[in-house]
Amino acid sequence: MVDFRYVPPWPGIRYPYAMNTDPKVVYEFGPFRMDPDKQVLLRDGQLIAVTPKGFETLLVLVRRGREVVSKEELLKEIWPDSFVEEANLSQHIFKLRKALGDTLEGERYIVTLPGRGYRFAVPVRTITEGGEVLIAQMRSRAQIVIEEHASEPVETQPVALPPPAHAKPKWRKWLLRSAIAAAIAIAGLGLLLLLRHHQTSRALTETDTVVLADFANSTGDPVFDGTLRQGMAVQLEQSPFWSVISEQRMQQTLRLMGRPADARINRETAREICARTGSAAVLEGSIASLGTQYVLGLRAENCRSGDVLADEQAQAARKEDVLGALDKTAIRLRSKLGESLNSVEKYATPVEEATTPSLEALNAYSLGRKVFFEKGNTAALPYLQRAVELDPNFAIAYRALGAMYLNLNQPGRMAENVRKAYELREKVSERERFYIESTYYWMGTGELEKAITVEELWRQSYPRDYALYVHLGVIYTRLGNLEKALEETRESVRLEPNSGINYMNLCIAYIYLDRLDEAEAVVKQAEERKLESEGLLGARYQLAFLKGDTAQMAHTVSAAMGKPGTEDVLLDAQANTEAWHGRWKDARQLTRRAMSSAEQNEARETAAGYEARMALGEVESGMREEARSDAYAAIKLASNRDVLERVALTLALAGDTAAAEKLAAELDRTFPLDTLVQRYRLPAITAAVALQHKDAKRAVELLQVTSPIELGDNGEPFPIYLRGEAYLMLHDGNAAAAEFQKFIDHRGRVGNFPWGALARLQLARACALSGDKTKAKIAYQDFLTLWKNADPDIPALKQAKAEYAKLQ
Repeated sequence: MVDFRYVPPWPGIRYPYAMNTDPKVVYEFGPFRMDPDKQVLLRDGQLIAVTPKGFETLLVLVRRGREVVSKEELLKEIWPDSFVEEANLSQHIFKLRKALGDTLEGERYIVTLPGRGYRFAVPVRTITEGGEVLIAQMRSRAQIVIEEHASEPVETQPVALPPPAHAKPKWRKWLLRSAIAAAIAIAGLGLLLLLRHHQTSRALTETDTVVLADFANSTGDPVFDGTLRQGMAVQLEQSPFWSVISEQRMQQTLRLMGRPADARINRETAREICARTGSAAVLEGSIASLGTQYVLGLRAENCRSGDVLADEQAQAARKEDVLGALDKTAIRLRSKLGESLNSVEKYATPVEEATTPSLEALNAYSLGRKVFFEKGNTAALPYLQRAVELDPNFAIAYRALGAMYLNLNQPGRMAENVRKAYELREKVSERERFYIESTYYWMGTGELEKAITVEELWRQSYPRDYALYVHLGVIYTRLGNLEKALEETRESVRLEPNSGINYMNLCIAYIYLDRLDEAEAVVKQAEERKLESEGLLGARYQLAFLKGDTAQMAHTVSAAMGKPGTEDVLLDAQANTEAWHGRWKDARQLTRRAMSSAEQNEARETAAGYEARMALGEVESGMREEARSDAYAAIKLASNRDVLERVALTLALAGDTAAAEKLAAELDRTFPLDTLVQRYRLPAITAAVALQHKDAKRAVELLQVTSPIELGDNGEPFPIYLRGEAYLMLHDGNAAAAEFQKFIDHRGRVGNFPWGALARLQLARACALSGDKTKAKIAYQDFLTLWKNADPDIPALKQAKAEYAKLQ
């Protein structure tokens, strides 16, 4: 008969701890109690604050008892693979003495032996989980343990024995005493081996990182490929204790190893990645089938020594029970590897609730994530769409879809998916709830301040989660707080330096602050690391535009051709550059190509956004009829938030104020809580309507609310430009010049948006109005130089030439 209770999931490998019955050991000395498993130090039941390395230092001294431990031994034990100066160790000893109550006058607990090292000076009781005392004073060698038992009393509870029926011979008493002494010696030796075992299989700390290997799947069912590893990641990542090497970093390390980014992460590969990333352990799993049942195994292994730190296994009666079995093994493994019981209990949402009970849906989600980090948003979309088709209640898959649609400039689909994720958030893990709620307020309702509140709570629980800093960087950019955005984005790169998206965000953050040399350095770093993202080419193009590097601009556009989700972005960027220089015929052709490329990828919203932005450039260049035509075509193609705003503003500036007000009312009704709609976009639209009614004073009043965030939104600072036009209408040349100069000065934020060039024309008019003809001439010359190759029939160009001629 086959015993199904224990089947080694890795054939040929011994599992010394598979049936681990080792007792939990704690140490007591004086009023102190030290728990190695929980990594806590208590004094009379009160928690004493000790750093992780300080705790390890104290643990070595306590375990070595009254034996002298040299500084070299301590350094090697606490920092096994790092060079650390003695001053670092001395600082930890100093803090430990302070925590224990040692003073300069007396070293009660930790004694310094000059030229030799340190010694723990007080007796230590070693206590098992059941509370029994094993040794009164522990030493590092079996002989010392035995000797100390011969000279020091063992602290045990007295045992009442029945009175003897008759006296026994002395030789029998001598024999009994010898047997007891031998038993004590054996117990001491056994304890020594036990403690050495515990020291070898040291628990992980909060500063350690781990590498997840792919599961060894011997079932023959491909649904488990990638699925169980993803489920394990979800279980571990919801814990604040764990720091799992990200998919981006895994792929980057594989490239450095000369292997494809999608290579299978087997045991040997995982160990090499572990060593290269300075991680502490490899977690590997396996699944095997036994008839209709499944056996799951998990094992944590020190990637330097190969020592097994912990392992767990579980059985599942059916395929549908595999994820539940995975949960049980993962939770037990978390406890074994050092996570506190309180943390495990609080952050242990079952994988089926945190993700999906459908193995097929989880498999599609896992593949989608992998493809996303390797090839980008467009390539990953079908996998995520398949995941929610298989499980319509898959919350984190909806959240991921929302983020991808944001990256692809499809705000309508983005909002639809993040709202769905928000509706399903009740059963997800704590970490995923933060992710979903912050995404919902940021992308769904547009409540940016509320999103920041969620992000700060997220930071308190998961301070090492780089994704929250990515969110904060984008949100502060939308609010126009560009310095704060840079600070958060730099932190995201520090925590995850192997993400092309992070480098793209950092490059853009420097560009927005006109720190172009630093932005270029970031691009070079990304190139050296061989990092790519769909947005990084766009950032490179903007940087090249601002530096006037036409050759690099052309090279970047060429590199994007044929890449879905990137080609259209670069074609649109090129169209904006042509419009910036007044070459509207070429600009329209490029915009049509960008729209066609987007629509081939079923990105109608993206295409509509390109056409709506073109209409804004046309109307300010004086081409009102073309602007109206393109605006109405854009809103017919897609009527999301961004398209509505741009079309409404275009129609207002074109004189169709009734249509603009109607669209503004729709925006107000549809997005009543949206920070940017209410405090940026609607004020800009209503101010433009007021200007058409010649009510410039009203326009200035309406735009006051936008002042704190006027550099926010999408980098098209309409409020500044419109305020300048209002001051022109009020014949306040100095105030108008200040606004247009502000628009010009933020070159990085404005980029190649065509209004940036037209602001120079408006500055010239403001200077002429204030009587400063010299500055007016310079501003006119700047504009005419930019438009030296412009289409000759553009109304703005004709007006500029006529106005400049009058100043001569």
